[in-house]
Amino acid sequence: MGKKRTIISLCVAVVLFLSSGANACLNTVTIEHDGYGASGQATLWGGGLEGYQGTAGVYMLEKTAGSGEGEQWDNGDIPAFCIELTQYSPGDPKIYDVVQPQNAQSPTTFLGEKIGQAKADSLRELWGRYFDNSWAAGGSYTSEQNAAAEAFAAAVWEIVYEDMPSTPAGWNVTADGTCGALGFRAENINSDLANSMLHSLDGTGPHADLRAFVNAYNQDFLVEVPEPATVFILGFGSLALLRSRKRK
Repeated sequence: MGKKRTIISLCVAVVLFLSSGANACLNTVTIEHDGYGASGQATLWGGGLEGYQGTAGVYMLEKTAGSGEGEQWDNGDIPAFCIELTQYSPGDPKIYDVVQPQNAQSPTTFLGEKIGQAKADSLRELWGRYFDNSWAAGGSYTSEQNAAAEAFAAAVWEIVYEDMPSTPAGWNVTADGTCGALGFRAENINSDLANSMLHSLDGTGPHADLRAFVNAYNQDFLVEVPEPATVFILGFGSLALLRSRKRK
């Protein structure tokens, strides 16, 4: 009976570790900006910028280390979208916190508050409906892929920096509709495509599982959580170990 109780206790410990281990340690990734996927040059206003010529599209982040939730991503390239226009992307490895999108940005100096749940839900639906993995496949990209990724980036910034409209039809990347320092608009992009993405965000579309990589001194990013294959492999390996011990 003692050996059986020990095995049961080990099983419970494995389940608890797999379900809550990410919360038991710091959630971080070490990343640096490693080029772009599909993208283009846009003219941007908002987020502290005034007619700035910048890259809009997929940022490729090279991950070299992680802890807690940060271990969900393999080391190597991670496709991301910028959610902070007031700072620069990291040119060398920096440690970032991994947080829910509603708890970005870091710091909140420009926004004055966190992104919040409503905007985070819109970002999740935008990603779930329109993000295309081919935008980060490497190599060259077609003009259509570049234009779509650029429009997607503009839609992300529109959600982050504008006030939430009363209906999705109120989004418009060509016009700054928010009083004061906040707000956003863009030129030299496919604004019709960006706006059509935004106008579809009625809450009924698929919602991607997203996180934000945040650092108080560098640009913050929006990323998708990969499929939990590593967790399943770890789980099966642990259970196999327990069965082996039981046979002995």
